[in-house]
Order: sequence, then C-alpha cells, then structure tokens
Amino acid sequence: MKIIDYIKASIEEMKKVTWPTKKETYNYTILVIGISLAVAVFLGGLDYIFTFALELVIK
Repeated sequence: MKIIDYIKASIEEMKKVTWPTKKETYNYTILVIGISLAVAVFLGGLDYIFTFALELVIK
C-alpha cells in the first residue's frame, strides 16, 4: 500500500502548488524563446568571426 499512499500524498501536494496564469506562462515562454534566439545569434556570430579569423591565419 506504500504506492497508494505515495500517490495520495502527491495529489495533496499538487493541490498546494500555486500554478502560473495563462498570461504568465505565455510571457515566460516568449521570454525563453527570445533569449534562446539571442544566444543562438550571438554564438553564431562568434563562430563566424572565429572561422573567418582562422581562415586568415591558415592561408
């Protein structure tokens, strides 16, 4: 019966959680996507610069 007790306790704990609103979830999702894109562009730019610099050194 330990599994059933665990499930009951988990359900009770989930009722205590303060869930974000739809607007908060949307805003945080947009924020994460925006930051991810910014980091991707930054790292892509660094990759391009280092590749260009390495090609100059090799030639």
